[in-house]
Amino acid sequence: MGPSGCGKSTLLDALAGRLGSNTGQRGEILVNGRKQSLAYGTSAYVTQDDTLMMTLTVREAVTVYFGPASAANEFFTLSGFPCPTHQNPSDHFLKTINKDFQQDVEQGLAGAISTEEAIEILLSSYKSSERYEQVRKQVAEIYKQDHGELETKRSHASFLTQCSVLTRRSFVNMYRDLGYYWLRLAIYITLCLGLGTVYHNIGHSYASIQARGALLSFIASFLTFMAIGGFPSFVEDMKVFERERLNGHYGATAFVISNTLSAVPYLILVSVIPGAMAYYLPELRKGHEHFLYFALVLFACMMLVESLMMIVASIVPNYLMGIITGAGIQGLMILVGGFFRLPNDLPKPLWKYPLHEIAFHKYAYQGMFKNEFEGEVYPNNKVGGPPIITGEEILRDLWQAEMGYSKWGDLAVLLGMIAFYRLMFLGIIKANEKVKPMIKAFISMPPKQNTQVTVNPSSTPLHGEMM
Repeated sequence: MGPSGCGKSTLLDALAGRLGSNTGQRGEILVNGRKQSLAYGTSAYVTQDDTLMMTLTVREAVTVYFGPASAANEFFTLSGFPCPTHQNPSDHFLKTINKDFQQDVEQGLAGAISTEEAIEILLSSYKSSERYEQVRKQVAEIYKQDHGELETKRSHASFLTQCSVLTRRSFVNMYRDLGYYWLRLAIYITLCLGLGTVYHNIGHSYASIQARGALLSFIASFLTFMAIGGFPSFVEDMKVFERERLNGHYGATAFVISNTLSAVPYLILVSVIPGAMAYYLPELRKGHEHFLYFALVLFACMMLVESLMMIVASIVPNYLMGIITGAGIQGLMILVGGFFRLPNDLPKPLWKYPLHEIAFHKYAYQGMFKNEFEGEVYPNNKVGGPPIITGEEILRDLWQAEMGYSKWGDLAVLLGMIAFYRLMFLGIIKANEKVKPMIKAFISMPPKQNTQVTVNPSSTPLHGEMM
């Protein structure tokens, strides 16, 4: 126990091996007088701040136990600071030694005294008490005993069990969190109804070519852009993961796999229902196989944006900065995707190579354009030209699409990008686990000192007393 900021949580974090990467540590941690690390399952503690999924019930969530209060109340009473009637002893103890309250200490000895004086009285009283001598003797006894090795490291749940449990939990969280997918689904339905009515029955004339391209580009750009709305939920997931990873319950790989699998049903729902409205109301190319490809590309784009935002969440966990960063990255990708500025018109240094090539919008535009125009013919309005214009000519001359591979090649690139982004996300998490603490420790390496921290203080006499 102790007032805020005295080092309670930092001490426990040091003993449990949970210090953050920005905290330096020196000295040795001894377990029963022996230098040994605490294995997974050997020790744990309840942290002061809860990082939990808000959609789960108490029964589902709560890394609860109540223990005895020992003889603390009697000690404070004998020292001249009795706990007032009907007051929580713990509140009284903290209030007595907490400098934040200063003069608001309970009247114990003779009138109000300062917190510093109360602390000095309690320290002197403890040092002169029998309990203090008993503790010193117990420490010496423990040090002499041979307690053997610590409990061996407990086995974790299997990797498949970890993935299964995390997938189910994440699925439930996404289902109950309105902001994760349901609100987005409602907004998508509204937008796609607007798109469907604005472009309703655009026909098959020469003018419809530009209208179809604009409609498909809007869907591939701005519908998927709105996937950044899930960023706050991603940040909360990352906080829960960080806490549970520090406890050793599961690794980054299981977290990434489960998050991906649990999102798939919702993304399919978001792609199919609003996508059908945006596809059939304007009467885009007939044939269910063409709608299936359209929905697959929309699904891949949304999964890509979510993967991108998870990468941003692992680097920039601040809500506002994360959304701004994700929006800026997508804005650049849309700019060089190949619709608002045709590929051949993009400046080659930087904008076409490499940004145009790595922007997923390029492959989303091309795939949707090929799905819509390949094999089709449209009337040609050019004076002196042929009466019809083929879809291949539209793709090659108007949209400047790469015709060396089919629309399935564009979809394959998008799926490959999803895998690459998820692996990048996994790599960043693992780097944060291992590389970043090593770099921080190297930069802030302090001089060697003989400071020791023990779990059961058994190797040295008491250096000082801590409430």
